[in-house]
Amino acid sequence: MKFFIDTANLDQIKEAQDLGILDGVTTNPSLMAKEGIKGIDAVMKHYADICAIVDGDISAEVVTTDFATMIEEGKKFAAINKNIVVKVPMIKDGIKAIKWFSDNGIRTNCTLIFSAGQALLAAKAGASYVSPFLGRIDDSGWDGMELIYQIRGLFDIQGYKTEILAASIRSALHIIKCAEAGADVCTSPLESILGLLKHPLTDIGLAKFLEDAKKFA
Repeated sequence: MKFFIDTANLDQIKEAQDLGILDGVTTNPSLMAKEGIKGIDAVMKHYADICAIVDGDISAEVVTTDFATMIEEGKKFAAINKNIVVKVPMIKDGIKAIKWFSDNGIRTNCTLIFSAGQALLAAKAGASYVSPFLGRIDDSGWDGMELIYQIRGLFDIQGYKTEILAASIRSALHIIKCAEAGADVCTSPLESILGLLKHPLTDIGLAKFLEDAKKFA
């Protein structure tokens, strides 16, 4: 399973990159706004800065909802760097845009997936990735992880090469569960990735080893 970080914060991206396990980055307009990135020129530069840090797929999300404008916006994003993947919402014009991008050699990530049917349409249109939002599904009272299992089964049966990019991750446990369910990619905040490092028995064991090592001095 690939590890992506879900942020627009350059320091967090660098920290994750320094771990040596980072495969890519996902962003969205909310994450850009959180970093104070305003205006299309600033957004474009920020994506270029991210591409300079990470040699992996970087999802750049369109902020329009009609077919023609999404195409123009996506072409500009794709021109930034070969690693850019155009992030498109799961709407009717979004599916049309994904098909156009696929036919014209531009990779896409279909975002805001909340059902297996939506994932199936996106894969059929040629999406490189589909992004089911696990945490938001859990918040609504349903089981987000079950959706990963369902999409995995459908894609395997139908032979779709579209990768399942598990999004809206809330914890380190979510990451483990995504790996068990067969997600191709998991994108999460840095905190959740670092959470995988932690276990109280590791801390206790290390403290014991270090204490005993002092006896050799």
